[in-house]
Amino acid sequence: MSSLWLLRRESDICEKSKENEKVKTSADPRHRRRIKRMQRIFASSFDSSSNDAVIDEKIAGAAPEWPLPKISKIDLAILRLAVTELVEKKEPPKVIIDEAVELAKQFGNDNSSKFVNGVLGTILKSL
Repeated sequence: MSSLWLLRRESDICEKSKENEKVKTSADPRHRRRIKRMQRIFASSFDSSSNDAVIDEKIAGAAPEWPLPKISKIDLAILRLAVTELVEKKEPPKVIIDEAVELAKQFGNDNSSKFVNGVLGTILKSL
């Protein structure tokens, strides 16, 4: 094999890995839209009249040991966003759950990502 071919091959591999890295960065437009939606949902979580009862019932059913008032507001906002997206079925469920876990890691406490992943996994099984 020629060294020119090897250089082109390495270049192609580097370009593909750079493309894959773009999807998982905070600059990803889908990720940024989800952050904005989560922030709006978080802000509205302090107004008890704005809550969607159907979404909250799904969350409460998936986490019976955790009544909604005891779930941290940020975790609840992330769960509401993800459950809404799961119900809308515009994106693959794995993508939605992965994004929700990433948001929980970024904005929640140390256990938020595990909690969000477990609740969403339970809800996904029931859909």
